Amino acid sequence: MLAPTSDIPRDKARAPGWAALLERFYLKLGLALPAIHELQSEEVPQPYRGLLVHSFDMTPTLESFYKQPMSLSVLSREQQEYAYLREVILKCSNDRRPVEYGVIRISLNHLPAPARMHVLEEQKPLGSILQSEAIAHLSWPQAFFRVQSDPHLAHVLHCPQPEQLYGRRNVLLDGSRRLLAEVIEILAPVP
Repeated sequence: MLAPTSDIPRDKARAPGWAALLERFYLKLGLALPAIHELQSEEVPQPYRGLLVHSFDMTPTLESFYKQPMSLSVLSREQQEYAYLREVILKCSNDRRPVEYGVIRISLNHLPAPARMHVLEEQKPLGSILQSEAIAHLSWPQAFFRVQSDPHLAHVLHCPQPEQLYGRRNVLLDGSRRLLAEVIEILAPVP
């Protein structure tokens, strides 16, 4: 079973409660979480607003924007009973450019067996799996934010200089409104 959010030490001024999943991966790396500034949807600047402020899966949204399929690189993973957590990078398949850093908690027990198998194979992003397996679901963004790139984000998203990055906290629910996944998605700077 996952540790309750209250068991994870947090600097309340810097980390909103919904950022506990991101903080969990940072703590595993021995890193302090960068300051997260929550934004209203209308405060997210373009083109990031178009990429984040919607009720669609991120994978097809990024594929449409970058006009190429996305591939998955798993940086770290953890499995506890029915919860599968991973830290990932989504990259453009053609030029291997990183376009999103994410941390995700997937409820394996709410997925059909073929989808569960694909998740554990770590070859495709969850959005692609849900689409290819025709799993009815709802994408429900919970928060939008900005964060200054720190050394970890700069490394994984190939930011040569400090950048303001934009992201969202999203949940995916199945047709019965059961939690399929909780995800924090941070976009790489858009050229």
